[in-house]
Amino acid sequence: MIRDARVLRADFVPKEIVHRDPEATQLSNALEPITRDEPAETAFLFGPSGTGKTCLAKCMLERLRREVINIEHQYVNCWQNYTRFRTIYRILEGIGQTLDVHRQSTPKDELLERLRQYDGPPYVVILDEVDQLEDMNVLYDLYTLSNISMVLIANREEELFARIDERLASRLMNSTRIQFDKYGTDELVAILQARVDRGLAADAIDHAQLERIADAAAGDARVAIGILRNAAQQAERDNADQITHGAITDAIPDARAEVQQRTVETLTPHQQQLYEIITENGSIPPGALYERYCEQVEEPKTKRTIRNYLSKLCQYNLIVADGENRGRTYRPIS
Repeated sequence: MIRDARVLRADFVPKEIVHRDPEATQLSNALEPITRDEPAETAFLFGPSGTGKTCLAKCMLERLRREVINIEHQYVNCWQNYTRFRTIYRILEGIGQTLDVHRQSTPKDELLERLRQYDGPPYVVILDEVDQLEDMNVLYDLYTLSNISMVLIANREEELFARIDERLASRLMNSTRIQFDKYGTDELVAILQARVDRGLAADAIDHAQLERIADAAAGDARVAIGILRNAAQQAERDNADQITHGAITDAIPDARAEVQQRTVETLTPHQQQLYEIITENGSIPPGALYERYCEQVEEPKTKRTIRNYLSKLCQYNLIVADGENRGRTYRPIS
């Protein structure tokens, strides 16, 4: 049944991205100066989760690496590396400059100075979930380095720029902005078909079943691929030659739960605390939520930061905000 399990993984990066030609062209144009040994334009990729932002960024960078042999690149997930130190450390790690760095004692400014002194090949850094950074000044630090080019990925442009000071915003205003919309059903079917062609045996699944998976995924490619993977694994366990409708039915809630669990596991400690409070209470207003949060953490964040965290949890379909202003409550998505 499964010929190549790699292509059924959510983090698999194909050589060609389906249904993202305009976005690919925009990003390619932003990166093109590197082929002339010039710095690339800073590129912003915005859109909901599961719309191919990360996949396209990695794909285009790999394509660029094939065109320009002498190039360095690094992927940094800012959800996991959300402090200024961790972000710069991961970027230095991409060029092998962290062997003598001590996480507890090496000053942040020393890390930045190492980046300033970098004189190697063009260096492109993908900062994914960039709106998760605790200190947005790190973007200003990186923007001032002419030897580093940035691809920045976030969900919403307005919320990201609301956290950036005027000094940085004015510089980033002319950056390349690329908007990603949710996939339609036909587009998800095409994405799934490409994975089926490479990863599954012939006639393992039919077009109508792919449409059903795409419809259940509601525009999220991660969920769609997860449903396909789980259904194929079930068919293989059953020694079946084809994926059954029952296997797809069983795979739908499992795939959604897997995506949700992976997201929960990447939350910062403070976001994790908020999510646990909301989950434990079922439904809770902002005031009570913040009060309980402050009781449970040693160094609570400001209310404004907490609002940003809650917005992020909503964007990633972990919680729902019901009502407006004083009547608002937060509840988990089951």
